[in-house]
Amino acid sequence: MKVTDHIKNANGKTLFSFEIIPPKKGNSIQQLYNNIDPLMEFNPPFIDVTTSREEYLYIEKDGLLDRKITRMRPGTVGICAAISHKYNVDTVPHVLCGGFTKEETEYLLVDCHYLGIHNVMALRGDAMKHEQYFKACDGGHQFAKELVGQIQNLNKGQYLHDVIEADGKSDFCIGVAGYPEKHLEAPSLKTDLKRLKEKIDAGADYVVTQMFFDNQKYFEFVEAAKAEGINVPIIPGIKPLAVKRHLQLLPQVFKIDLPEDLIDAVEACKNNQQVRQVGVEWAIQQSKELQAAGVPVLHYYSMGKSDNVKAIASELF
Repeated sequence: MKVTDHIKNANGKTLFSFEIIPPKKGNSIQQLYNNIDPLMEFNPPFIDVTTSREEYLYIEKDGLLDRKITRMRPGTVGICAAISHKYNVDTVPHVLCGGFTKEETEYLLVDCHYLGIHNVMALRGDAMKHEQYFKACDGGHQFAKELVGQIQNLNKGQYLHDVIEADGKSDFCIGVAGYPEKHLEAPSLKTDLKRLKEKIDAGADYVVTQMFFDNQKYFEFVEAAKAEGINVPIIPGIKPLAVKRHLQLLPQVFKIDLPEDLIDAVEACKNNQQVRQVGVEWAIQQSKELQAAGVPVLHYYSMGKSDNVKAIASELF
C-alpha cells in the first residue's frame, strides 16, 4: 500500500514509522531484525531503509595507489525485500541522485516494482567526503526534482530509452525531504520552499522533514509550505539525542538549532546514559505535542538502535 493511502486510511490518527540503516557488509541481517523486532508492536505501516552512496577505497598495487569504488552497506532493495517478507510491512527504499546513473536508478526502480515495493524516497544525497559541494556522477541527476521526474516517467511507462505499453507499469508513491530550518545549501527558507514546491510539481506525493528539536519550527514550516502551494502530507522526522557530542555534531552537520533548555539539560548530564534519557524525554514531549496537533505520522530516525525509540513509542502508541 502507498504511504499516502496509509495516511488516508488512518482517518486523522497519527501513525508510527521509523527509518533503519542497512547493516555493514559482513554483518548478519539478524542484527537488523533484533532492532526492528521491539518496534513492531507499535504497528508501523511502513519502514524506511536508507541508501549509502559509493566510497573510494585506495589499494596499493605495485607501489602505486589504485582507487576502487566500494559500497559500505548491502543493497537497500534487498534489505527492503527481506523486511517486507519477514514482517509483512511496506518498506520505503531511499533512492539517491548521488553515486547513481539514470540507468542504474531505472534498474533499481524496476527491481522495486517486481518486488511489489510501492513507495520510494527520492533524495539528492550528500556530497562525497572529499568534495565541498555535491556533484552528480556522469549520467546522474543533479537535483532531486529530476529524480522525481524520472520516477514519474516510469509510472507512465516511459523508460529512459523507450516507451513500454503494459498493464503492469509501476505506480510509485514518491516521498521527498523537507527542511524546517532550510537545507544547509539554500540561501533562505523561502528559496528552499520554492525548491520543495518544484519537487511536488514534478510528482512527489509527500514530504518527510529533517530532524528538528523545536516543534514551533515544524509548525511554521508547514504553514509556510501551504502558503507556497504545497498541500501534500508533511511528516515530521524525529531524532532523539543520544550522546553529548550531538550538541556539536548535529548543528555542524545538519545546520540546525537546538533549544537552550535541551542544551542545558544535556550539559548537566554526567554520562551518555543520562544524555540518552534526556533525549528520550525530550522526544516524548515533542511527539505528544505533534500528535495533539494531528500530524499524519511520527517518523523516527532510529540510526540502527531501537531502545530509545521503543521508550518513546511506548508513551504514545
